[in-house]
Amino acid sequence: MPETHTRPEPRELMLNLLLDKVAEQRFPSLAMLDLVESLLQPDEVEIYVRLLVRRMREENYPSLPIMRRIVALTE
Repeated sequence: MPETHTRPEPRELMLNLLLDKVAEQRFPSLAMLDLVESLLQPDEVEIYVRLLVRRMREENYPSLPIMRRIVALTE
């Protein structure tokens, strides 16, 4: 039986694109972070939080909005 490859759904495509941008950009926009959070499924929150924590560790003076987002997502 031939192997079928499922195509990612549009939500997943957009989320992956945005997560890549957040990972690449030193200061991702708050609008971009809002979009990511609006697209997250419950099982994807941990991946996003880990990405934000990694961003925090890279900065001497981490962004207060990023820290607040992490706290809100872990409550």
